[in-house]
Amino acid sequence: MIRSCLLLTGFLILSPVAWCQKTGPETQTMQDVLLEIRQLRHDLQTAAVAARRAQIVIFRLHEQQMIVDRATERLQNTKDVLLQMDRQRESEEMQIKGMEEAKDRTDSEISVKECELWLTQARERVGAMATQEQEWKARELEEEADVQAARGKLEQFENELDQQDRDLEQTAVQANNR
Repeated sequence: MIRSCLLLTGFLILSPVAWCQKTGPETQTMQDVLLEIRQLRHDLQTAAVAARRAQIVIFRLHEQQMIVDRATERLQNTKDVLLQMDRQRESEEMQIKGMEEAKDRTDSEISVKECELWLTQARERVGAMATQEQEWKARELEEEADVQAARGKLEQFENELDQQDRDLEQTAVQANNR
């Protein structure tokens, strides 16, 4: 009997709690707020990931720009060397021409032999310059290819950054539409 009374008393005490629970508009509002919070958390996480990716691309873009700058500098140095070599070769050729004219005007056999010796040495120097100039021209072509490749990669990073910017804009528009 005591057991029945206790059971009946417990049942009566707990049953009003069950009657007080509502499934009305307040519960729906809470559900909406929770949904909004979850969506905001998701948007924040998405934005954080996009920001990290953008930082990585910006870093890579900066590094690639430095690579392009160094390659361009090397190419310019090579062009400067080639220009200097060309001027030096032209100067040497003018001296050869002048020496040939001087040799033709000389009556002394010793002077003629000295001129011929100098001309031989000068022609050897010009030949060596031509060989060296060809090597530098090949180097110039390689460096031009390096610059073009570095610029192509830089353009890829710029395009990737632009795409991420468009993606972020689209995400922001979608978030505003909600």
